Amino acid sequence: MRALKRVAWWSAGAISLALVALLIAYWTSSNACYDRKTAPQGALMKAIVYCDFGSPDVLKVENIEKPTPEEDQVLVRVRAASVNPLDWHYVRGKPYFARLMGMGLRRPKVTRLGVDFAGTVEAVGKNVKRFKPGDDVFGGRTGAFAEYVTVREERAVALKPANVTFEQAASVSVAALTALQGLRDKGQIRPGQKVLINGASGGVGTFAVQIAKSFGAEVTGVCSTRNVDMVRSIGADHVIDYTKEDFTKSEQRYDLIIDNVGNRSLSECRGILTPKGRYVMVGGPSSGWIDPLPRALGALVMSRFVSQDMVMFIAQLNQRDLTILGDLMQAGKVKPVIDRQYKLSEVPKAIGYLEEGHARGKVIVAVE
Repeated sequence: MRALKRVAWWSAGAISLALVALLIAYWTSSNACYDRKTAPQGALMKAIVYCDFGSPDVLKVENIEKPTPEEDQVLVRVRAASVNPLDWHYVRGKPYFARLMGMGLRRPKVTRLGVDFAGTVEAVGKNVKRFKPGDDVFGGRTGAFAEYVTVREERAVALKPANVTFEQAASVSVAALTALQGLRDKGQIRPGQKVLINGASGGVGTFAVQIAKSFGAEVTGVCSTRNVDMVRSIGADHVIDYTKEDFTKSEQRYDLIIDNVGNRSLSECRGILTPKGRYVMVGGPSSGWIDPLPRALGALVMSRFVSQDMVMFIAQLNQRDLTILGDLMQAGKVKPVIDRQYKLSEVPKAIGYLEEGHARGKVIVAVE
């Protein structure tokens, strides 16, 4: 009995110390904005910077030091970038559990924003062989809402097809890679399969429809009334207007569901899968605390007791898949859908618009 009490006291003490440490870390957390002692030296560039979590209004255009490429890096003059849901999640600091995973506790740990970019190589490090100054490229790199980015030669950067605009190329990195990897790697898509894309009119959805068609699948897109014609125009064989029909009540069974919305229960989605079907969750609602973690865990647990596979995943930025997407765009099999375009100084408006949840395809930021 004494041993149990001793263990309980030690456990309570350890938990208390952990909570105190977390509280101290929370109130003392800072970032580059508050640690900056002097103005940046050398050449400058304009970039979007944020020092605190909050609404998109916390984003500011500042003059910061222009990066210099390391031996294995390329320096890209950014011509266009695009906005993704992860941008407003980072601005808001939500879901809150992500702050414990490296986002930053009281303030953002990384004060730069944006990932997708397209532009022209201005300089290269001495060990770079694949790229040269003057090459037009596209890819993914944190801090893309800026006039310049540096990216390692072997990372997420690829040559831009000549028949693709900078704006189109800038829309690709996060959304198209998510669609490609979700369909191919997690969904194991095959020609002739029936595939349903829930949220077919958004950034990932518009790419998923077209990429699924390139694999030879029969595609059904789910979207609102105003987007039905657009989703059909990019290749969907069937379109379900969710304002008029519940896709989970259909008699049709699907080999693969790509769910960008998460507005139907896992059981309902499983009900329209074939016995060996796959459900891939790539997006969902966030209450601000731990969502979509419970849904992801629910999918993992359910998969152990049913014949279907149900998973959530996050795309990995890599050069190989960017090159594949470039080839698909060059061949005309994938054409990015662009909703609106904003200036660098208007990034707060761009993120606010995307956060409303009604964007058709991608929202672009032109960097002049």
